Amino acid sequence: MSEATPEATPKKRDRTHWLYLAVIVAVIAGILVGWLAPEAGQSVAPLGTIFVNLIKMMIAPVIFCTIVLGIGSIRTAATVGRVGGLAIGYFLVMSTFALAIGLVVGNLLAPGTGLNVGSSAKAGHDLANTAEKAGDTWKFITDIVPKTLFSSLTEGSVLQALFVAVLVGFALQAMGTPGEPILRAVALLQKLVFRVLVMILWLAPIGAFGAIANVVGKTGLDAVVKLGTLMIAFYLTCLVFVFGVLGVVLWSVSRVSVLKLVRYLAREYLLIVATSSSESALPRLIAKMEHMGVERTTVGVVVPTGYSFNLDGTAIYLTMASLFIAEAMGKPLNIGEQIGLLLFMIVASKGAAGVTGAGLATLAGGLQSHRPELLDGVGLIVGIDRFMSEARALTNFSGNAVATVLIGTWTKTIDNDRVKEVLNRKLPFDEQTMVDNDHGAQPQHEPDTKDLVPA
Repeated sequence: MSEATPEATPKKRDRTHWLYLAVIVAVIAGILVGWLAPEAGQSVAPLGTIFVNLIKMMIAPVIFCTIVLGIGSIRTAATVGRVGGLAIGYFLVMSTFALAIGLVVGNLLAPGTGLNVGSSAKAGHDLANTAEKAGDTWKFITDIVPKTLFSSLTEGSVLQALFVAVLVGFALQAMGTPGEPILRAVALLQKLVFRVLVMILWLAPIGAFGAIANVVGKTGLDAVVKLGTLMIAFYLTCLVFVFGVLGVVLWSVSRVSVLKLVRYLAREYLLIVATSSSESALPRLIAKMEHMGVERTTVGVVVPTGYSFNLDGTAIYLTMASLFIAEAMGKPLNIGEQIGLLLFMIVASKGAAGVTGAGLATLAGGLQSHRPELLDGVGLIVGIDRFMSEARALTNFSGNAVATVLIGTWTKTIDNDRVKEVLNRKLPFDEQTMVDNDHGAQPQHEPDTKDLVPA
């Protein structure tokens, strides 16, 4: 009887497979509705907003549980510090590479040359004001500390949840044996959180339909056609960065194929395309990286930190968008101005990390600070920013996935044999629970034991 239980799991996975096929159908339907009936498309915008908000609602609990369990379960505090230090250093290096690639492609293609800029001052100034609301870098650092212990889990700040979770994890680590009951309670809470998340993901087709129908209804297909060169160039640049730069580094350091890693995370990519937000896939990335064999501590530190600091796609976007606007307005930037402006933007992007449309807002804020006469040109790309945000989100997500594997390799907190088994589809991810027991140390025997107890 116990042998029948493991065979039931694949059937549940097949059911989730239909869910993601439904997302594809919903995206296509949303495009058609937005194109053929723009007003109807815009009217269903709240469906996409509600779905993304549901996902964001779960991010703080997922991060809290993951980090508390990771840090609280180990006895060496230095491990967490080493992981965090390596992660920050790696993020800075990769951001530099992303900037460089964006500069090269933007200067070679010059997609904005010859365009006539219309009156769009309001759009630029409004976006600059949005960026100002996010504050400067010091405000960003100050806001990491929450007002209360529990507000870190209710205000929607990823870094506040990360900060409090690290404190609680170290506190439980220092408590030793008396803290074990609390760790077990957090482990149960994590399973509950992931179960709720699985329920929410069944609404993905509805959310995807609302989001896509709205953006197509607002911009129409003309916006994509007029600025197609910029979009194609940006997408190709992101592909080169992910499969070229990140792929080479991943294989050189960890001997892991980026193609297999992308295949493993295919459903997360589809979710990001549907919502244009990498945050929608953050909880699943945490779960999948743990399942793949990266220790919970490493995942808990690298992934949430990367979502605020490792913005490779945003770096490429800021580079190419700035060059595009300058060329379109007939005021191109020289090399010195490009480097100064874009380095400023990378720093400023940390302050806008929690703002909706952070990429566009940071672009406007940076132009206003360095080249105010170019601010009006931001209105050029407002119409297609949503489409470009998908490539930004996909690239940011890919960078964080690769970073987790790399940091795990450098800190020796990854099970290489398990990585191979998972990426070769020998150990499928459990779509129903999204939680492994001890990274699958004894995954096939524990369910049998539990099944025998009730009997």
